[in-house]
Amino acid sequence: MKFKHTFHVFVDNFTVTYKQLLYRLIIALISIGLTAAILTPFINELTGSVDFINLTEGVKSFLKNLVEGNSIDVGKATEQIKTAFTALMNLIADNRANIAWGVVGVVLIKLVDKFFAGLGNYATASIINDKMALHANSPFLVTLVRNLKEASLYNLIYVPLSFAYDAACCIIGYLIIFKLFALIPFLYLPIKIFLFVTAIVVAISVKMTFTTDWLPALIRGKAGQKKAFVYTFDRRRKRTLNVLSNFIVLVLIIFALNVGAIIFTFGVAELITIPSSYVILLSFEFVNYYDREELKYFIDKKTIIKPEKEHTLTREEFFKGE
Repeated sequence: MKFKHTFHVFVDNFTVTYKQLLYRLIIALISIGLTAAILTPFINELTGSVDFINLTEGVKSFLKNLVEGNSIDVGKATEQIKTAFTALMNLIADNRANIAWGVVGVVLIKLVDKFFAGLGNYATASIINDKMALHANSPFLVTLVRNLKEASLYNLIYVPLSFAYDAACCIIGYLIIFKLFALIPFLYLPIKIFLFVTAIVVAISVKMTFTTDWLPALIRGKAGQKKAFVYTFDRRRKRTLNVLSNFIVLVLIIFALNVGAIIFTFGVAELITIPSSYVILLSFEFVNYYDREELKYFIDKKTIIKPEKEHTLTREEFFKGE
């Protein structure tokens, strides 16, 4: 039933997808501009160097002579490529300090990008909660500004943890599958790619499982940052394996839709599938939270999902807005 209710909540909140799209496009343009400002000087210096020009000329000469069948000239071109490539690697080694600072700059921009994207996710989550609890249509920009303090505190904690977790999973997965498993002769490249993607899907699903209650606890549960943080990682009586299996299916569906959008629409459908991915994941988080906490909620204008045992508000909970 969670999938069915999640789909209904997603459809009921589909208009927020376009607001997410506009918000993320603005962030992406700023992020791309800053990244280009950092990388362009180094790229221009590299591509304008004599060694890089010699390398490109050698490759062109090699391909030309290979097509024409000039074996002697192919040998000369190959030697030119080797010499130019060695010189180019030396040039990169000599500039490793600048490269390191460039990498740090790009990582910082990525973190800031994820922070502001997280503010948009928090606003989207608040809109979904308002729709589920009261079927109220909350404006995106007003909701973003209204929740700016809480959203900033949440993302200052979540973004670095998420980034470190993602980076660690990718590095460890790569080292194990592409380096350690390279010693196994029958593991060909397609099998390695399959294992790596599978590992990443599971890792993403595990992260989502352990953080799924964070936003609902903050927004619907009105918990403080510390209490919500402890609550989301406390998996007692939360049917963790069931939630994990649901997230694995959702991540696979989202992955398939986004890859399909790239292949069959040349990336155009990504304008819808990417922001929709965040909306449907947030919808599942809140459906999962409402169901477990036995709270009634709207899945559309005329349909309310009620728990088997409805919780009666105390006087204190009523006046606190719980």
